[in-house]
Amino acid sequence: MNTMLRKSVLGIAGLTVAGGLAAGPLNHHEATPNTALTEAAVVQADKPDMGKLIPHGVQGAQSRIDLSDEQTANAKAIIAATKKAGLPERAAVISIATSLQESKLENLGHLGDRNDHDSLGLFQQRPSSGWGTPEQITDPEYSTLAFLKGLKQVDGWQDMPLTVAAQTVQVSAYPDAYAQWEQQAADIVAQHWNS
Repeated sequence: MNTMLRKSVLGIAGLTVAGGLAAGPLNHHEATPNTALTEAAVVQADKPDMGKLIPHGVQGAQSRIDLSDEQTANAKAIIAATKKAGLPERAAVISIATSLQESKLENLGHLGDRNDHDSLGLFQQRPSSGWGTPEQITDPEYSTLAFLKGLKQVDGWQDMPLTVAAQTVQVSAYPDAYAQWEQQAADIVAQHWNS
């Protein structure tokens, strides 16, 4: 537990004990001495542990963008699909970082001449590469589950740096580009995993 958090928890515990001594019990049941510590632990448990979200630390300079309501909804859809697949928070971080790189969390339709071949959706998956139909690929849940299916086939993905895991699934021309989104992806997962 970091020093600042420990001091906060101890301060809350001290105030609770002092308040209880001065005012007496406020309700009819006995308060336990660890009530403040338990409540503080519950508050901390609401957010995933950053050590699990970014187990290797971030690699290189980090990028960050402001998200629109649509981009936030797409991030939440990725988190929901990750939970549906029964995978941990780290899988959601890898998925969101990949989508941030591939589409900036925008569900891309056909972009004409600006399209990378026939790439579509949150992950720029290609129907011609077997990812699914255009309708499937542009469905956030389907595209995320397809990405996660590929991730689960990567031996040891849980212990790999994010960019290696993402690149193994995506086979991008820019394999190191995923790393720049790890911190923002972890922040998004921390904010929305339990919401």
